[in-house]
Amino acid sequence: MTLIRLPVPEEFSFDLSLQFLRRSPKELLHRLEHDKVLKLMQVEGKLILFTVMSGKGSLNIDILQGDLNPTGREIVRSYVREWFDLETDLRPFYKLARKDTLLRDLVRKYRGYRIIGQLDLFESLIWAVLGQQINLSFAYSLKQRFVEQFGQTIEHENQKHYLFPSAAKVSTLAPEQLLLLQFSRQKALYTIGIAQAFVEGRISKDKLSGMTLQEAKEELIRIKGIGNWTANYALMKTFRYPDAFPLEDAGLHNAIKNLMGLNSKPDVNRIKKIFKPYKGWEAYATLYLWKSLEDFISSSKK
Repeated sequence: MTLIRLPVPEEFSFDLSLQFLRRSPKELLHRLEHDKVLKLMQVEGKLILFTVMSGKGSLNIDILQGDLNPTGREIVRSYVREWFDLETDLRPFYKLARKDTLLRDLVRKYRGYRIIGQLDLFESLIWAVLGQQINLSFAYSLKQRFVEQFGQTIEHENQKHYLFPSAAKVSTLAPEQLLLLQFSRQKALYTIGIAQAFVEGRISKDKLSGMTLQEAKEELIRIKGIGNWTANYALMKTFRYPDAFPLEDAGLHNAIKNLMGLNSKPDVNRIKKIFKPYKGWEAYATLYLWKSLEDFISSSKK
């Protein structure tokens, strides 16, 4: 067991991070146990299982399975730092939001809430494709079947832990193999096509690194199945572009409708106008609006 301590900023809430990670019991890429999260990742060709829990001013990382050298420990440390969005300075966003009638109560209520990342660009894009035009519960069902069928796995204390399927593996699949999991034919073709784009080097995380938001978006949209919403989502979750803006997102529209007491969802032009004050922080404004929608849905069920 290796203990790694990772300092956290004052504006960080591990509890809110865990709330996000608990969104679905069908999630296989991490496991929640009480006040800690278990995660499997590949480090220097080896499968490493670790836990993350909150300490005093830190996140504490314990290695449960797998051996790490100093380089490997630094890879895990960097992964967790990026996964929990610890490097973003939220103070400028909070200063802006406290002056805004739509956001000021949200940033007070959810102080320390951050963008939980999907650091694998392939995973991020496929998850966005799976969620297109279906409800979140069914999207998680598709993801669960996909990961169980094609992802790597290890067992620890009688529990299975999974990695997201690799692009190399998915690129070799036939659409019929995904149709059996209840993928639509279109989602199956998009999933395999995106995997092939990675294998062929037409797209990669390294290739997009350092690009502006617009440049990265244009690269992604060249791939069939990746539209503006999917590209913005991936750039928000994988690269943390603070100005990535999923303008067409239905959940975002509903959150604004609820908070503003509108009779119908605002159109795209009104969304653009509402977001003008958040320039440079669109991703974080979206995050807090999404969070308000989660709580609105929960309270309406009571």
